[in-house]
Amino acid sequence: MKEEFTTNARRWYDKDPVLSSAMKTLEESDDETQIKVAINLIKIITEHHLSSTEYESVEDIVSATEDVLDDSKHGRWYDLDGTLRTAISLLQNCPESTRHIIAKEMAKNIVETIKKEDDVDDVEIEIPEV
Repeated sequence: MKEEFTTNARRWYDKDPVLSSAMKTLEESDDETQIKVAINLIKIITEHHLSSTEYESVEDIVSATEDVLDDSKHGRWYDLDGTLRTAISLLQNCPESTRHIIAKEMAKNIVETIKKEDDVDDVEIEIPEV
């Protein structure tokens, strides 16, 4: 059955099918993958904001995000880690058009990260005898 997306989405990221899919995959990923993707996501978003001259420095961007974070919200899957929470909050506070572009990058990054981890898991390591 095909999943339908509407403007009456339960979560802010479900309004965009690409972003919704990327977030679902990220949520189901292991902790290490989530952190890698979060760090890359922070990098992408801060570079975009700095190039748009909306902010003067990375510190301004992070500070603006921290001002928006509500300490009472800790029940979401991405609230369990500070880096992940910051990355998702940065993404949430992007303009919708920017968010869609970043969602595509995020989806590619998640797939690449998972593929790299699978490649590493498939490699046999020979331990030399002592």
